Amino acid sequence: MARIVMKFGGTSVGDVARIQNVARRVKREAQAGNEVAVVVSAMSGVTNQLVAWCTEIAPLHDAREYDTVVSTGEQVTIGLLAIALQELGVDARSWMGWQIPIHSDGVHGKARILSIDTDEMLKRLAKGQVAVVAGFQGLGPDNRVTTLGRGGSDTSAVALAAALKADRCDIYTDVDGVYTTDPRIVTKAKKLDKITYEEMLELASVGAKVLQTRSVEMAMKHRVRVQVLSSFSDEPGTLVCDEDEIVEKALVSGIAYSRDEAKITLVGVEDKPGVAARIFGPLAEAAINVDMIVQNVSHDGATTDLTFTVGKADLEKAKQVIEKAKSGFGFKALAADSNVVKVSVIGVGMRSHAGVALTMFKTLAEKGINIQVISTSEIKVSVLIAEDYTELALRALHTAYELDSA
Repeated sequence: MARIVMKFGGTSVGDVARIQNVARRVKREAQAGNEVAVVVSAMSGVTNQLVAWCTEIAPLHDAREYDTVVSTGEQVTIGLLAIALQELGVDARSWMGWQIPIHSDGVHGKARILSIDTDEMLKRLAKGQVAVVAGFQGLGPDNRVTTLGRGGSDTSAVALAAALKADRCDIYTDVDGVYTTDPRIVTKAKKLDKITYEEMLELASVGAKVLQTRSVEMAMKHRVRVQVLSSFSDEPGTLVCDEDEIVEKALVSGIAYSRDEAKITLVGVEDKPGVAARIFGPLAEAAINVDMIVQNVSHDGATTDLTFTVGKADLEKAKQVIEKAKSGFGFKALAADSNVVKVSVIGVGMRSHAGVALTMFKTLAEKGINIQVISTSEIKVSVLIAEDYTELALRALHTAYELDSA
């Protein structure tokens, strides 16, 4: 007998028929003798509608009341799924975040989970009852409902699996696993049987949308084995696990891309100590995340050019912040470009092999693709290129690293 947490996203519970399909999957696990807890999202589109209503009434709404509204989507889903399970003869009970409770901090709209009380749920699971839990929500220190931010149901599921000491956390989505790259662009992309936490975290952080970044961070911290599966087929999925579980580590496991990038170049910045802090300090205070940074060598010793990237949605705000702070550091001109994409090559095999970055640079050069910015980590090389070359770059790199399926 195993203890399993199953998580189903919005598309998996998009209507009554799909909820009934989920119930049948859950019943199979319960009938196999496993202890089962299920975490569900709101039905697809529901959260967007709830957010829209809040914004329509008051663009600058009370974040506490916003959480009260948007958390109701999951409440509907857990009730419907519990009813569907009961109709199949499965003993099931729904749990909202505050009923468990899932304790969070008080940052409404993007709360972080602090702890989960599992005593009562463990008693119910031991008796064969299926727990149907609302994802995305928690209970703040002031006893108000909180929400965890977009993709928070993945985080809820992994956190619950860690608290329950589950054998596995199965996350069901509209894809059947993690691929070497986007199969919609590269038809030769292949599904991975296993991928390490570190690789999945890098993939999630640079654009792969299979799992939410915070959920992977939590899985890695608590060593929760996560399996990515499709809600709509019985195909085997991808296991996200510790590096020790993977016998033969590939040099490169995947190639990800993110179109959510915009480039800012400051021309003629004063080249003296403290300037970088005066540029990036105001951006941090404005909650604008800066990603890739490159500084050109100063020829005259007095000025330099500084290029960095921000999220595409933050571009106009970033330009305003920089112009406002200009007196603190000075520059001759600001150039912005939103027609860029970040392409990243990821693999734990990079730790023990040289030449991975060189292969990337040579491959792009052979295709006539200019690299604008480069950043690296222990298991990742990322480059910024013109967005028009996205598909060509992905296909060429996928072939260059011998990832094309046979």
